[in-house]
Amino acid sequence: MNSVQDLTTLGVTPFSFHSDQPLFRVNSGVSLQEALHHASNLLHVAKLLAEDAAMTKETGRYAWTSHYLQEMVKAVVDDVVKVLDSPVNAQ
Repeated sequence: MNSVQDLTTLGVTPFSFHSDQPLFRVNSGVSLQEALHHASNLLHVAKLLAEDAAMTKETGRYAWTSHYLQEMVKAVVDDVVKVLDSPVNAQ
């Protein structure tokens, strides 16, 4: 079994689909700690943008930016979960 500190992203999780094709994918080889730290930062910014969208008449730029950031966060978290759920890493 691998130590959690040794685990890295798989790089198999796509996001930002256009015509059923992913435009981006999480990169492989990033430490899970670093990936989750980055996901947390992205989610924080998405939350702030969503709050701004709720308070402003011209919300399009805030809402879409928040949406894309949330899509990236979900892909990172999904990739991390795939690593943690792998039978190789099960305790």
